[in-house]
Amino acid sequence: MRTGSAQSLDDNYAVPAQEAGSRWYAPAAVGLAALLFLARLGVRALWASEGRWAEVVREMLLSSNYFWPTINGQVYFDKPLLSYWFILPATYLTGGLNEAAMRLPSAIFGLAGVVLIIVVARRLYDRTTAALAGFILATSFSFVFYSRHACADIETTTGVLAALALFVWHRERQDGWWVVWLWLIMALTSLTKGLMGFALPLFVMGLYSLLEQGVEVLYAHLSGGALRERFAFVHERLQWFFNWKTPLAVAVAGAVYLLPFEISQSRSHSDAGLYMVFRENVVRFFEPFDHRGPIYLYLYVIFGLMAPWSVLLPAALLQVHRKLCAAAAEALSRSDLFALVYFWGTLAFFTISRSRRTYYLLPILPAAALVVARLLCGRAEDLWAAARRLMIVGYGVLTAAVIGAGLAFLLPAALRPGPFNLLPPSPARPVFLAGWLLCLGTICYAWRALNARRIALSTAAIAYLALFFLFIVAMPQAEAYRFERSFARAVRTNVAGHTEQLAFFRIWGPGLVYYLAMPHPIPLFNSTQQVADFARSRGGAWVIARAKDAADLNLDTEMRAGEPQLAWDSPSENGRRYVLLRVRSSD
Repeated sequence: MRTGSAQSLDDNYAVPAQEAGSRWYAPAAVGLAALLFLARLGVRALWASEGRWAEVVREMLLSSNYFWPTINGQVYFDKPLLSYWFILPATYLTGGLNEAAMRLPSAIFGLAGVVLIIVVARRLYDRTTAALAGFILATSFSFVFYSRHACADIETTTGVLAALALFVWHRERQDGWWVVWLWLIMALTSLTKGLMGFALPLFVMGLYSLLEQGVEVLYAHLSGGALRERFAFVHERLQWFFNWKTPLAVAVAGAVYLLPFEISQSRSHSDAGLYMVFRENVVRFFEPFDHRGPIYLYLYVIFGLMAPWSVLLPAALLQVHRKLCAAAAEALSRSDLFALVYFWGTLAFFTISRSRRTYYLLPILPAAALVVARLLCGRAEDLWAAARRLMIVGYGVLTAAVIGAGLAFLLPAALRPGPFNLLPPSPARPVFLAGWLLCLGTICYAWRALNARRIALSTAAIAYLALFFLFIVAMPQAEAYRFERSFARAVRTNVAGHTEQLAFFRIWGPGLVYYLAMPHPIPLFNSTQQVADFARSRGGAWVIARAKDAADLNLDTEMRAGEPQLAWDSPSENGRRYVLLRVRSSD
């Protein structure tokens, strides 16, 4: 990497190209993203961890205590409060607490993330690159998934991006008042999921600031000279941090962050909130008690998170690295440097953490979108031959995947190999066929005269059509094979008027608790004797258990309801189905 002059950030941005591209590209990207994130948002029942957010908010509304999150009456402070609070105003927009209300905040923050990456890319590059970066982010598989999912992950990703966008926009004003807003954004981001809202932006901004003039300059200043001179260099590079406004900003951010915990502690006389912050952030980072993925986990996980655009990521990274290494000393591209530091810094941050899980890496997606957009919108004469070959290989993989997936999806059930012939017919086959043929048409268009522009157009069409079909068409139709919501209705019908007799046996299901919508916590038992004592004290009991655990209840029971078993389910899956048992009192 070449060294660069000490010019301001703007001096090395691609300012001459700022007017390239239509003004309508960015609004079109945001509009298409809005359709993808918001359409049929509440059709599907809760899935996996969504039940936690749903039940916490339901119990907040039930108790009118918005500073003490509980699930089935038990404290659940694994996440801070802000992501739950976002759902509360959404209930007014959707007509009540329902699936749409719980997912709406994530969808809104997903759209905000698309807008912010466009703003960042517009500052770094030009209109076309900015709009494409926004579209790439909006059509990356995991970004769409979590933008339509009740959780705190998209809020955190967008919050980190907002902090970095503020940094990029005001970097040349080292000690401006924007620093106060920066810390306030980080505080609010940290209130959605955890201290990563502070740690990750500071890590990326600090790393970029030190590398802004190049690795050689950084090494020359830190490897020799007096200690005071080394500190002076670091102080100059991190002036946005080492200035008199930072203590004020930290104080404001600290007050905003700590206030909900202080109110919670004063009302409940418990420090569970701050204890869980320490446990879930500091302890988990250094000494994880779960989620111990291998150190190389994220090197392959990103290809699933960013699909289908990830097939172009290796070529994009190679091209940007090549450009930086070949840049003249007086013309170091700080725009490309920021994109790379954002990408590799985020990857390093989550890899350093000893607690690793696939979706933890979501904050890298905006950086990856920047890098891929830069590849596809660059000038053809600037494209390195090796990067071009790698881009073509990646697009070839995508082409094969589209053809193979289409044939597999359209294959009649009777012709499927092995146990796959037990699966139901593919949903909405005419709709899928129409979209697939459109994708094949764009593939033919691209391969007729293969270049970055045609690959970008074809991949964009494939990404949007595939994700639209998956989330807006196929998944809602697959609800016919999900039964938690209908099982809960059957339970309510059976126990009507006797809700005090309802109990759980060896299960903890926030989604089921939400759909049961009981006005009081449901007791949970782990032994037959506990259930027997409960039935005796209540004159009988209604017990919800897994099918595999029902036989362990050596009592006088009768099954009254259960989730149906499907032909393609494995025995272990069938064993996890819910059943409702009527337990008669032994008295």
